[in-house]
Amino acid sequence: MHRLRRQSAIALMLIALICPVAAVAQGDPPQPPSTGTPSPTPTNRPGKASPLPPDRFADEAAKAEFSADAPLGPDQTPFMLRLQVLLARAHASPGVIDGFFGDNVGKAIAAFETMAGLPSDGTLDAETWKALTAQDQRPPLVRYTLTRKDVRGPFTRTIPSDYGKMARLKRLGYRDAAEALAERFHMDLDFLRQLNRGVSFKTPGAEILVADVGDRATTPATRVVADKAFRQVRAYAEDGHLVAAYPATIGSAELPSPTGTHKVNAIAVNAEYWYRPDVNFKQGKNDKPLRLPPGPNNPIGAVWIDLTEPTYGIHGTPDPSKIDKTNSHGCVRLANWDALELARLVKKGVPVEFME
Repeated sequence: MHRLRRQSAIALMLIALICPVAAVAQGDPPQPPSTGTPSPTPTNRPGKASPLPPDRFADEAAKAEFSADAPLGPDQTPFMLRLQVLLARAHASPGVIDGFFGDNVGKAIAAFETMAGLPSDGTLDAETWKALTAQDQRPPLVRYTLTRKDVRGPFTRTIPSDYGKMARLKRLGYRDAAEALAERFHMDLDFLRQLNRGVSFKTPGAEILVADVGDRATTPATRVVADKAFRQVRAYAEDGHLVAAYPATIGSAELPSPTGTHKVNAIAVNAEYWYRPDVNFKQGKNDKPLRLPPGPNNPIGAVWIDLTEPTYGIHGTPDPSKIDKTNSHGCVRLANWDALELARLVKKGVPVEFME
């Protein structure tokens, strides 16, 4: 994961360039205007995600619009923050919002291009940018006021890494209000703190800046594809159009994910995790089955989508910044917010195809 650079200066630049920001009512996530569902050209697979153009675009008008925010580059930029938020609103998830370009952003661009009926190559050109910005003109950041519920928890202040120690806890909840809010607004925790330097996340009434990611997707999915090579999960509607796409960690060389097509067997939100070293894998010195309590910081995160292939599922994670950067134990791992959205789009019996 990229480390945040020049944090104080960048935070001020972000606020100056992106404000004015909208205000959000206490306790309520930001709501987008009613725009309807786009009618993209159906496709089975997006093209290979390509790097963003470094300093030039298809035409001068597009170049001027880009440079109005900030020049692109390898570092964190206000423009990249805006791009990540726009992709999240379009349900082409870029993973954690942090202002940096990475592979997950490129894959999200490719997915959005599919949704919009554009050539799906993952390259951000003038046509793709125009389609993205045409959907929503709101600023990427909004002001949010902390509520008493936000700051009181309950929290699990210390999360051990050892499963045996985890099993002794009553819940594997968020560590604090900042972690809970970072997940609610799809943000990297360090980036949320960077934007809000000097703000206490323990005080009701404190005002913070958060990403305005809009509403969850609502169109039911009748088919799901877990693309191993592209490291992305895609949900398709009955008419074949792409509803949502999420960066994913899918299996590993030692513990590969299933092959072929399986079906959603059950959905469990806020589920317990049963560690079985004789069936799945061994963690540390734990050689006996363990029940790990529910919560967003347990190994399967906030939700488990069980598949008809025994022991396999699609689930959340306690560390969204590592999606597509580390291996999983054969299952499909998404950011908690993406896994929760997918769980609301599918139902028992929906096929899940593992694409090689």
